[in-house]
Amino acid sequence: MANSRSAPSRRKFLTSSAIAAAATAGGVPLLTACGGDGGGGGGGQEGAASDAQVRDILPTFQASETAFPPDIPAENGSSPGYTSWIPEADLGVSVPEPRGNGGEFSAMTPLWGTPPSAGNAFWTAMDEGIGVRMNWQTQDGNTYGDKLGAVLAGSDIPDLVCIPGWELTGQIPQAIASRFADLGPYLSGDAVLDYPNLAAIPTAAWEASIFSGALRGLPMPGAPIGGVIPFYRQDIFEANGWQVPTDPDELISFCTDITSASSRVWACEDMKWSAFIIFGVLPDKPRYWMERDGSLVNRYETDAYLEALEWTRRLYDAGVVHPDAVAASGDSTQRFTAGESLMFNTGDGAWLNTTIEQRTANPDFHMNAFDYFGAGGNDPVLYLANGAGLWTFVNKNLPEDRIREALEIANFTAAPYGTREQRLRAFGVEGVHYTVEDGLPVRTPQGEEEVVPETYPFIATAGHVVAGPDAPRVVEDWTGWMKRHMRYTREPLFFGRQVQEPARLTNLNDGFESLEDDVVRGRQSIRDMQNAVAEWRRNGGDELRDFYQGLLDEEGA
Repeated sequence: MANSRSAPSRRKFLTSSAIAAAATAGGVPLLTACGGDGGGGGGGQEGAASDAQVRDILPTFQASETAFPPDIPAENGSSPGYTSWIPEADLGVSVPEPRGNGGEFSAMTPLWGTPPSAGNAFWTAMDEGIGVRMNWQTQDGNTYGDKLGAVLAGSDIPDLVCIPGWELTGQIPQAIASRFADLGPYLSGDAVLDYPNLAAIPTAAWEASIFSGALRGLPMPGAPIGGVIPFYRQDIFEANGWQVPTDPDELISFCTDITSASSRVWACEDMKWSAFIIFGVLPDKPRYWMERDGSLVNRYETDAYLEALEWTRRLYDAGVVHPDAVAASGDSTQRFTAGESLMFNTGDGAWLNTTIEQRTANPDFHMNAFDYFGAGGNDPVLYLANGAGLWTFVNKNLPEDRIREALEIANFTAAPYGTREQRLRAFGVEGVHYTVEDGLPVRTPQGEEEVVPETYPFIATAGHVVAGPDAPRVVEDWTGWMKRHMRYTREPLFFGRQVQEPARLTNLNDGFESLEDDVVRGRQSIRDMQNAVAEWRRNGGDELRDFYQGLLDEEGA
């Protein structure tokens, strides 16, 4: 199933979303000074926590008393939106005084970019607010999995370790139970009330933080739907009087009409990830099963999976996909902003960031998401995402007092939107890392260098919000898109659970994504995919089915 050329991957999309979530979870991508489910897996033993175990493990939810009311309230589980900048005087205070004991903690997180120098003003201000001293051991996010595996296999493990969901592969899931603390004694039930900001984290995020039957992860809650979103150039569509079609066949015809290779304009980039939604394909493991006629069926075995690939292949065959996307080269976002590609799908984090980046270069730029539609005149199906897809874990060798102090770090970083703690975490120190001009934050050069989103926000954050006072239209578009789609959502099997597959089967699905990319580009056929699925069944797929059926049987489902 090997593919020598790299197409846009689920990991890439989730990475971009996680980085943006760290920057915007209660914050926004600041204006610059110069310009206008995680993957499956658990840890330790095979299987998953039962419903009864989960109920005993989960922390009590208690809404924050300091969170600022949203400009756009949530509806039916959608994320709330904030379109205006909250003046300093109106901010709440969730941690009135430092609650740490002055301890020093080492923390390992992924970072995409250049790490700031040690002892910088941002890290110093955060440490003083929490009452600890952090020693950040940031690692290159592009190779984080390799470094993570090596660290967890050794004896010198940092006090705090961030593990994104897309890194729950190989031996890393098994290491979680053996290397990291059970936080249940400190957080389960009413015990969490000692940490009010952690108590305000949505229950769904905590449910996704149970590994090997114990509460081990400190979560970064995610959006209920999205992750990968289909975007289009609304400004160009409106200028030409175009409407986004609402049927798969109509979309292909429309793409043919608007493509003009001689003018270097193509209708779209690779749209495989959107096709999976349009055709109702099951999500990634462990939520990639459905029950049919009393048996479990995997996403790879469904007609919808093949139909989505065949439809995407028709786009390629029609010549409407940008040639660089065909070759899986270059930057799809750059082609989109340049107007060479008019539709593409990418991580939801690109929405705010790309819009703000284009503010000076193209004031008319309007990036929006089109509404999903189903195949055959049916409504779309959007499977709810797990409540969190990135966690920080606490070294199990820390004594109780140190674990409690580590939880004070998380309690500070999880401060909700509209608090002074969240403002500091997201923006840094006013006058040093940002200024407020015309009622909006403007990042200083020092802020650009020091306030990286992959350190403190990766410890833990509050519930997901969409906040953009310098891009209110994005907030309105994004929250509106979510609200319209919530009625089409479903909970898949094993929703919210971490499932540790048997070690001999955990990498069984490797290769499918690259084969998908070969199929849609015409390098291999649908028959090749069907043969690969048959091989998957022989090599352990049927055994994996029995394993998951056993989990359901244990629940009496």
